[in-house]
Amino acid sequence: PIVFSAAGADAASIAATVDAFRVVAGSPNNGSAPGPLPGGRREINWDGGGSVLTTISPTPFSGFLDTRGALFTTPGTGFIQATPDGLALEFGNPTYLDTFAPFSPARLFSPVGSNVTDATFAIPGTAGSEPATVSAFGAVFSDVDTGATTFQFFGIGGESLGAFTVPSAPGDRTFSFLGVAFDGGERIAQVRITTGNAALGPNDAPPGIDVVVMDDFIFSEPRAIAAVPEPSTLLLVALGLLGAGAARRRAS
Repeated sequence: PIVFSAAGADAASIAATVDAFRVVAGSPNNGSAPGPLPGGRREINWDGGGSVLTTISPTPFSGFLDTRGALFTTPGTGFIQATPDGLALEFGNPTYLDTFAPFSPARLFSPVGSNVTDATFAIPGTAGSEPATVSAFGAVFSDVDTGATTFQFFGIGGESLGAFTVPSAPGDRTFSFLGVAFDGGERIAQVRITTGNAALGPNDAPPGIDVVVMDDFIFSEPRAIAAVPEPSTLLLVALGLLGAGAARRRAS
């Protein structure tokens, strides 16, 4: 894997690394164009065309499944898209006003009732009916204080493709970025994102608590999962090969 990693006190401190990852993930940005497309990338910035409204969605969250090809689930109750002010109000924690900052204005993204987000993929424009994989995935984070924020990548068969730690940037309103691109033919079917060591809430202040929220997601153009023959077809092929082998032995 090729790893892109950066952290710093402001958005400018990670911008060059984010842009470098965009190039590797694919150009152009395909926006909401239906697939399949031969290349490019998809991005989700949670900004809703400049919206500052708080949006809470149940799990699974399919708001970007048809347009960008990404589905999000969590062991919690759902997901929130909100400004720092909205997060402070929704979770009854005024410290969030000074803790988090958006990388691309104005909203941030977080699971509710959990610090785990699972992402899976489909061909954009198919409403999730055609499962897909990607070769690269990255995300921006706000207020990563420890090494508890991670990516775990899984292949089509559920096999692990590795775990990667998001770099920390202690302090308030800081930014971190992690992007991972696989160039050896590996295909990512699922990404598990663990944000900090606790879910957002009214009583999650330090010491010992690291709450983290997310901003821009960037991933390569989803590609369809190759069709696998039905078990009955595989059995017929195997039986045919066995029969051919037995016939050759009898002939000899």
